[in-house]
Amino acid sequence: MTATDLAPQPVAEHPLPTDLAPLPAEVHQLPTEPHQLPLAFAAAFNSGDLAAVDRLFEPGAVFVTSPGVAVTGDQRRAANAEFLALGLPIELTLRHVYVHEDIALLIGDYLIEGTAPDGTPVRDQGSATDVARRGADGCWRYAIDNPAGVTRAALA
Repeated sequence: MTATDLAPQPVAEHPLPTDLAPLPAEVHQLPTEPHQLPLAFAAAFNSGDLAAVDRLFEPGAVFVTSPGVAVTGDQRRAANAEFLALGLPIELTLRHVYVHEDIALLIGDYLIEGTAPDGTPVRDQGSATDVARRGADGCWRYAIDNPAGVTRAALA
């Protein structure tokens, strides 16, 4: 093995379609392209349907609730339910998609803003770094949902 063999190889960004047409209104449709996953998530989230949101995750998927804190299974569903309980829509803007075979890194910005049911103002925004995987059925689902992106954990 030579130094040339160990040199980093360029990785091409998976081009985002110039026309990011939304998925059909059916929130139960699973995405067949990685760039569609955030669109499907926003549609499911904005419908308020926790089951529709959960279908977009692999069974063992990880949700990062805050930097350094990750949950799976019922805790993941409960964390998503807390966001849905706000009754506020989410806006997602996908910035980058990097794909290798059946794995994709999705980088995008999100915003949840408005007034919660208890009257408190809400503004939650960030740049997410998510990992998606194409299943045997050809559909893409979240393996890791990390809305905090590269935000550092708070120091004690």
